[in-house]
Amino acid sequence: MYGLIWRILPGPWVSKLILALGLLVGAATLLWMFAFPALSPHMPFNDGAVQGGGPAPAEGGAPVEEPADGEAPPEEEPVDDTADGQG
Repeated sequence: MYGLIWRILPGPWVSKLILALGLLVGAATLLWMFAFPALSPHMPFNDGAVQGGGPAPAEGGAPVEEPADGEAPPEEEPVDDTADGQG
């Protein structure tokens, strides 16, 4: 099929190459602008398979405590990221 397209394009090989690249870019543009958006609603890529089950456990495997209704979440302790470990 590609050989047929190459033979149908007019001119020497340089102009055939430019025309072939133009056809490739045009086909890709048509797909991105019209075909892919039309097919997107029918694809299952955005359907999540995992249901939400609450927050993930904290480091060390301890479960995360959820605040009661109307209660503010607990404050986190500040992390000391200095090289010597002193304030």
